[in-house]
Amino acid sequence: MRKLWTALVLAAAVTSGCGVGGKPRTPDEFAVARNAPLIIPPDFSLAPPVAGTAGLTPGEAQQQAIDALFGGPAPRSLGEMSLLDTAGRSNAALGIRSQVWDPDTRIVDKGPTTVQILTAANSSTEVASAQPGQ
Repeated sequence: MRKLWTALVLAAAVTSGCGVGGKPRTPDEFAVARNAPLIIPPDFSLAPPVAGTAGLTPGEAQQQAIDALFGGPAPRSLGEMSLLDTAGRSNAALGIRSQVWDPDTRIVDKGPTTVQILTAANSSTEVASAQPGQ
């Protein structure tokens, strides 16, 4: 009798979560919030392009996008202006950032050993052929 009672309780516990004999219930996403009605977006007073007029150049379009994203150049504070003047911003050569990465430009004396290591040829083929058993 005790085994039968245990089996019935176990069977009732197992089948109670399965939804036996009924349609499985799934969450209803529309019961949470109402659907907002579709609306026509505002016009924003955009005019269609006129035939025969010049459009934006890629540089102008890029500058407009940068200004729209970041708000254009920000005014510098007095402390920042003083720091830049002390650093010698008026003495910087035009295009210096392009010249820095030029292979012929030496910026820092790295010493002969460091220069030799940096300018050494790719040795991956030499290492592979020097390994024993190959």
